[in-house]
Amino acid sequence: MKADATAIAGLHLIADRFDHVLLDQWGTLHEGLAVFPAALDCVARLREAGKRILILSNSGKRAGSNQRRLATLGLPPEAYDGVLSSGEVTWRGLHAREQAPFAELGPACFLISRDGDRSIVDGTGLTVASTVYEADFVLLGGLDDDTAEPERWRTLLTAAAARQLPMLCANPDLVMFGAAGLIPAPGALAAFYQSLGGTVLFVGKPYPPMFAAARDQLGHPPPERILVIGDSLDHDIAGGRAAGMLTLLIGSGAHRATLAQARDLPQAVKTAAGAAARMPHWTMDHLTW
Repeated sequence: MKADATAIAGLHLIADRFDHVLLDQWGTLHEGLAVFPAALDCVARLREAGKRILILSNSGKRAGSNQRRLATLGLPPEAYDGVLSSGEVTWRGLHAREQAPFAELGPACFLISRDGDRSIVDGTGLTVASTVYEADFVLLGGLDDDTAEPERWRTLLTAAAARQLPMLCANPDLVMFGAAGLIPAPGALAAFYQSLGGTVLFVGKPYPPMFAAARDQLGHPPPERILVIGDSLDHDIAGGRAAGMLTLLIGSGAHRATLAQARDLPQAVKTAAGAAARMPHWTMDHLTW
């Protein structure tokens, strides 16, 4: 495995190493209530330093929805250069129907989404089926907190698996922040579906199409001049490293239970990573300039 991740106190210490930032939302910028003050300041300092900032999120909602939500949490659209969500990449794929896995999916989906959101299907020509028995595939865009526990879906997903319906998962995250702390995220429900014999097609971090779309949106800069900042070794760090980008892990997010009490943070990160492919270049506790 590569050398330990370097613990840094602020981004200004490595600002000369990158020109572009792919910045995670949940656990990095906010936890659903308000953008962390230090993170808000950091975004402003990055822009002052001439860096381009793209919010890269495993949200199953579309980019516009994420922008509006960030604005209500204290980060206005003019503070950064754009949002790319896995929901947006999914919508584009379902709309175009030109590339795998989207081209092979049928015309009717059973939609599972957060807050009843239908923007991921609006304008795609898809029919939203009322039951899995009328659907060609399951489209998993998000989960409400009170339905996040996979076991609640056993009966429905067992029926879907028996019909061999593929699931298109637009949010591969395994955990998310609920009112009572960390709860299962859509990626955990997708894994549950796999355990029932179902087939899952993933869109989002750490999968290559998400990072390729981000580079497209940034105008194809060299990957080694892009810094991926996030709180997940599985999604942000693994995806960024596979794309040849620089990576920084925020320790207070998804891995907080493992890292919060660590006396030696770099060593704790190395242990949690377990492999070079998940090892960040740098780490810090909270996003700070």
